[in-house]
Amino acid sequence: MAKDRKNRGKCIMIIKQVSLKYVCGITSTLPETKQPEAAFAGKSNVGKSSLINALMNRKALARTSGQPGKTQTINFYHVNEEMYLVDLPGYGYAKVSESIKMKWGNMIESYLHSSKTLKAVFLLIDIRREPSANDKTMYDWIVYQGYQPVIIATKSDKIKRSRVQKQVKLIREGLDVTEGTPIVPFSAQTKQGRDEIWKLIEEFC
Repeated sequence: MAKDRKNRGKCIMIIKQVSLKYVCGITSTLPETKQPEAAFAGKSNVGKSSLINALMNRKALARTSGQPGKTQTINFYHVNEEMYLVDLPGYGYAKVSESIKMKWGNMIESYLHSSKTLKAVFLLIDIRREPSANDKTMYDWIVYQGYQPVIIATKSDKIKRSRVQKQVKLIREGLDVTEGTPIVPFSAQTKQGRDEIWKLIEEFC
């Protein structure tokens, strides 16, 4: 991945090219990209699309919405023709029928189980709230699939700085994460955590 040579230690990414390469629905065949993939999972409306836009320095490449359940497909974003960021459907949206939830779950499970180039999974948790039962289930499920997810604590600009570490501890305990698991406070508004997330992506990919 391209970096700013003057800031190598800070791991500041230069995004030269990015595109939405594949969109996979419930009945779609998942692509074999043959390049490293980093996937992003999280509850509906936790800020996955905002995170992806921030990572790629784009305002509206990934569609954001105040309406939970907007992302209903697996979206593959091709970055610098070198790797993919993969946006998974949000979970825990109450207004979606149980049959649809099951199909989304099967789709995500199929991806996690079958991707030959998936190198890292990031699980997004709203920093303002204690992890829900759905969050805990998703964390345990990702671990069961053989991955050690990195936790991204989104919307960190919505709380006082003095509360950040307290909330990070709450997330760590609520998910009962494996010792040493990174938890990165992130804000799509201020870009806090962006470079740290890219550094982790590079380490895995």
